[in-house]
Amino acid sequence: MIQTLDFFTPVVDDPYTFGQIAAANSLSDVYAMGGEPAVALNIAGFPGCLDPSVLGEILAGGASKVQEAGAVLAGGHTVQDEEPKYGLSVTGFVHPDRLWTNAGARPGDVLILTKPLGVGIVTTAIKAGMAEEASVKEAVTSMKSLNQKAKRALEAFSVHACTDVTGFGLAGHGLEMARGSGVTLEIVLEQVPVIAGAAGLAQMGLVPAGAYRNQEYTMKEIDAKEAEDYELDIMMDPQTSGGLLVSIAAEELDAAVKALQEAGLDTSFAVIGRVLPKQAVGMIFRRKKKM
Repeated sequence: MIQTLDFFTPVVDDPYTFGQIAAANSLSDVYAMGGEPAVALNIAGFPGCLDPSVLGEILAGGASKVQEAGAVLAGGHTVQDEEPKYGLSVTGFVHPDRLWTNAGARPGDVLILTKPLGVGIVTTAIKAGMAEEASVKEAVTSMKSLNQKAKRALEAFSVHACTDVTGFGLAGHGLEMARGSGVTLEIVLEQVPVIAGAAGLAQMGLVPAGAYRNQEYTMKEIDAKEAEDYELDIMMDPQTSGGLLVSIAAEELDAAVKALQEAGLDTSFAVIGRVLPKQAVGMIFRRKKKM
């Protein structure tokens, strides 16, 4: 049995979409462990000054994602709060022999990321009124997309380690995998998928505070001398309802990529690097080698 809980404040203005994003984010931990969600409970905080119909829209958005996941929404609890908060407590199941953890990556594995980075940067730009429509659309699509299709596409292969990329960014969650596995992750900067426009926004300085906290937490264990400052901001960017970072046997890569292509993901995915034997640092960001 897998048990998880997550909730947060709105990242978009539309209450129904916020409900979808929060629910997808809450369900993600189950998929990251190779499981399937079965039962969910709402957890919400809501101000008395807002129309109750707004809460209804949030809950309806969440319910739509629970239904899409094939799980049952069995109620929940709401308290009065100064600002809206919403999420789910989720119970899921996975066979013990097929449980994915973030601590089994092996040297020689390849790394796949199933959603683009840049969500935190784009939502920061939304608050500043500086986000382009195309960037907002791609970010919202990514955030409300379940990791179900990617998980089901990859479960037939030798997944040695997996984590969902959320608040600690690719750098933070990747380091957790490297530490737990006793390896070093090598990430090729040009191969990491990024939401359209996010790089430009990062270059303008529209970077969430969480990215700088992530940098303080991780940089002692990272070799980033080949990365530009804005690229490092993207690697540190806290994600809401981010994708799966998967360490998979190299000999199965072609078949795994084909399975992901055939799964009909709502987002872009990419092979972003490889797993090395443990070195002086846990993660290396490098540029693509020229032929």
